[in-house]
Amino acid sequence: MSFGHPLLLLTLLVVPLAMLALRLAERRRMRYAVTFTNLDVLASVAGRRPWRRYVPTALALLALATLCAALARPHATELVPKERATIILVLDVSGSMQAQDVRPTRFAAAQRAVRTFLVRVPPRIRIGMIAFAGDAEVAAPPTTNRELLRTSLKSIGSLPIYAGTAIGDALAVAVDLAEQAVSGRPYKPPAFLGFVPARPALQPADTTRLASILFLSDGHQTYGTLQPLDGARRAKDAKIPVYTVALGTPGGVLGHEFQGAHPVPAPPDPATLAAIAGTTGGKFFDAQSAGALQSAYSKLGSSLGRTPGKTEVTYAFLAGAAGLLVAAGFLSALWSPRLP
Repeated sequence: MSFGHPLLLLTLLVVPLAMLALRLAERRRMRYAVTFTNLDVLASVAGRRPWRRYVPTALALLALATLCAALARPHATELVPKERATIILVLDVSGSMQAQDVRPTRFAAAQRAVRTFLVRVPPRIRIGMIAFAGDAEVAAPPTTNRELLRTSLKSIGSLPIYAGTAIGDALAVAVDLAEQAVSGRPYKPPAFLGFVPARPALQPADTTRLASILFLSDGHQTYGTLQPLDGARRAKDAKIPVYTVALGTPGGVLGHEFQGAHPVPAPPDPATLAAIAGTTGGKFFDAQSAGALQSAYSKLGSSLGRTPGKTEVTYAFLAGAAGLLVAAGFLSALWSPRLP
């Protein structure tokens, strides 16, 4: 908590002065005696709970202190959207994503989580999308058009099922896409699927705190030019944190209808994905259920693309003071002694 005009906090001195004035007034009233001719009346008045006399006064004093603090223009520290922030969503679309250990399937659960993510992210943050299996392809260049992203996400689900998991290559494509977006260079798609763009000859864009990658996969690297940690080092060199999600359970399998007569094991690789997050300064999430996946994407949607900033909360203080004054008046009227 900080204040725009901290010197105005000196107005809080009126609170102890008000307490002193109330105390002096209380002592002055005690000098005067009141004669009660009816002892039953005296008992009914004096028998009330004594602490009730002080609660409305305490609330009124607290309201006064809150108003004094509001004069100093309080500011709270919270996460606010970063200008020019870009998030690259990388989604595994390999055949193992059809496994049903995460209901209804891993891929359907991932689609639902990404939709939640798009809702939670501030509208002015740009989001790009990459789909990968044996190759990595840009499904949507970074944009603030959420409807375009939802359409791209839906179209990914209608693509044929591909084999292979090229984690390292997908990371390299995501880094290149993020650098192009942050630097303002127009997006140039690769000449053919599977092509890993070379590092640009010009000065790399300063992506510090401007770009991040959210990477979801459910399997081990089985294909591609770059190894996963090689791709992670590219992200680290570009100062782009990678937030990884390992989707699936250790006992996950692909059913008969996909791979023939016998079920095929399809466990995720949390160790590799955790290493990628650790190398780049991101965070790792182990999602073994649709609920865990939804929770991870919801949390990331509320934090990625944001940075700590100051927000004025004067109106919140004024509203709190008004509420305290109303409560003080109500309790004073409710608990005030009444002669029978």
